[in-house]
Amino acid sequence: MRDGADRRTGGQAVGLLLAVLFLSTRPADRPTASARPPDRLSAHDSALHALNRLAYGPRPGEVDSVARAGVLRWIDAQLDPRKIPDPAVAAAERRFDILDQSPRDLAAAFETARQERIQRQRQHPDTGAMAADALPQPPERIRRLAGELPDLAVVRAVLSGRQLQEVMVDFWTNHFNVFAGKGADRFLTADYIEHVIRPNAFGKFADLLIATAKSPAMLFYLDNWQSVAPGAVPPQLARAGLGGRRRFFYDPLMDARRDSLRRAALDRMPKGINENYGRELLELHTLGVDGGYTQQDVIAVARIFTGWSIERPNQGGGFVFNDWAHDRGAKTVLGVAFPAGHGEDEGVRLLKLLAMQHATMHHVSWQLCQRFVADEPPDGCVDDAVEAWQRSGGDIREVLRAIFRGPDFWAVQNVRAKAKTPLEFLVSAVRAVAAAPDTTFRLAQVIARLGEPLYQHVAPDGYPETEADWVNSGALLDRMNAAVGLAAGRLPGLSVDLDAIIPPRSDHAALVEAVDASVLSGAMSSHTRQVLIEQLTDVTDSVQARNLAVGFALGGPEFQKR
Repeated sequence: MRDGADRRTGGQAVGLLLAVLFLSTRPADRPTASARPPDRLSAHDSALHALNRLAYGPRPGEVDSVARAGVLRWIDAQLDPRKIPDPAVAAAERRFDILDQSPRDLAAAFETARQERIQRQRQHPDTGAMAADALPQPPERIRRLAGELPDLAVVRAVLSGRQLQEVMVDFWTNHFNVFAGKGADRFLTADYIEHVIRPNAFGKFADLLIATAKSPAMLFYLDNWQSVAPGAVPPQLARAGLGGRRRFFYDPLMDARRDSLRRAALDRMPKGINENYGRELLELHTLGVDGGYTQQDVIAVARIFTGWSIERPNQGGGFVFNDWAHDRGAKTVLGVAFPAGHGEDEGVRLLKLLAMQHATMHHVSWQLCQRFVADEPPDGCVDDAVEAWQRSGGDIREVLRAIFRGPDFWAVQNVRAKAKTPLEFLVSAVRAVAAAPDTTFRLAQVIARLGEPLYQHVAPDGYPETEADWVNSGALLDRMNAAVGLAAGRLPGLSVDLDAIIPPRSDHAALVEAVDASVLSGAMSSHTRQVLIEQLTDVTDSVQARNLAVGFALGGPEFQKR
C-alpha cells in the first residue's frame, strides 16, 4: 500500500497538471444540470453566498449555522462589528510586536537597520559578487517587523468573527493604496492601516477621505509632503544666518560657510507644487477618471494641499500643516470658488465637497458593487448604492446595506460568479479546513508567491478585482499546488488537522461526497466529482486519498469562485 502511495506522490506533479487542465475545461460558472443554481436560492445557498461575498468563505459547519440563524440577521450583525466578540483575534494580536510600535519607534528601528546595512556594504564592497546566502543579513527584529504587517492581515482574515470588517479593510486598503516598499512608508504603513483604514471602514466616506489625506503614509507615497507654494521658504531658512546665536563681529569665513549651507539647504527644498496627490485624489479616490474634472482642477487641488506635510520621523512622523508652504491665493475646483487667504481649512472643505459629488458616489458605489456583486456591476446595484449614499450623507454602512439587500446581490446569475484573488483563495482554503495560522509571516509569503504581495502594489490604483486579472493556467496550477500542500500539511505557516473534519475512508465515492459537503458546502459539480474519483483510482492509502481529495477540491474550479 505504501509503495502505491509513494508512486502517487512521485507522480503528483503530473497529476496536478492533469487535474488543473481537466477541471479548468469545465469552469464552475457553467455547471451541469444537477449543479445549476435554482431560480431562487435556498436558505443554505443564501448563507453560502453571503459567506463567500461578505466573508472569506465559511468555516466547517458555518453555512448551516448562518442559515438556521437567518442570513439577513447575520448580515446586519456583520455591519456592526463592534458588537461581535472576537477573542481569537484578540489573542493572536498579542503576538504581533508591530501593534505596540509607534511610527517613531518603527522609524528608529528601520533607521538603525539602514545604518547597519550601509556599514555592512562598506565592510563588504564586493557584495555584488557574493551569493545571496553569504550576504550579511539585517537584524532578526527588523526582518520580523517587516513581515508582521501582511501576516497580521492574513491572521485576522482567517480567525476573525468580524469577517465583513476584514473584507472592507482590504477593500479600502486597495482603494486608498500606498506602497509599503517606498522609503518612509516602510514604517508608516502600519499606522496607516491601524489608525486610518480600520477605524473608518464603516463610517462616513468624508471622514475616511480626510483621514487618508492627512495620513503621513499617503502624504509620503504620493509626494504631497514635498508640495509647496512656488518660492516658499521655511522661516528658519528665510533668516540669513540659518539660526544660531547672534554674532557681534564680522567673520567673512563663517559668513561664507553659512551662505554655502543656506544655498545647499535651499537647493534641497521643493521648488513648487506636486500634482501627484491631487490627480489621484480626483481620478482614483473620488470622482473617477470620467468624473468631469480638468487639468486646471488638478492644479487647483494641488495648490489647496500645499503645506500638508509630515513631521520628522524622530518627532513622531505625524501630520503637520506648514502654513509657510501653503498657497493662499484664490482657487476654483469644479466651478466652486475657494477664496484667497485660507489655510488647512480649505483642504478639509474640498474633501467634504468631493465626498458628496455625484461622480464620487457613482465611482465608489460602482467599485463596491464590483467587489460584492459582479465584475460588471448591474446598473440597479449602483443606483441603489448611490441613493443610499445621498440619503445617509455618505454613510458607508448604509451604502453596503443597500447593496446587500438589493435584488442584484441575490440574483442567481451572480452566485459563484466572482473569481477569488490570491488572498481570498488562500484565506478561504485555510478557513474551509479549520487550519490554524501561525505568526511567522510564511503564509503571507505564500500569498505573495500566488501574485498578491500585501501592501506591495506599486501603482496607486491597488490590486485589481476582476477574474481576467487573476485567472490563467499558470495561476491555477500554482493554486492547485498550494491547495494540495495545505491538505497534506506541508504549507508553511499552518497547522492542519483534517482528521477532525474528514476522517479517512476507503470508499472513494463516499470520500468525495464528504469532501463536497465539508469543504465545498455541496457546491461540487458532477463533472468535478467524476474527475476527483478518477484521480483517486490508484490510491490505496486512505489518508493519502483523503488529502488528495481535499487538495483537489480546494484547487478545483468551484472553490476558485465566490
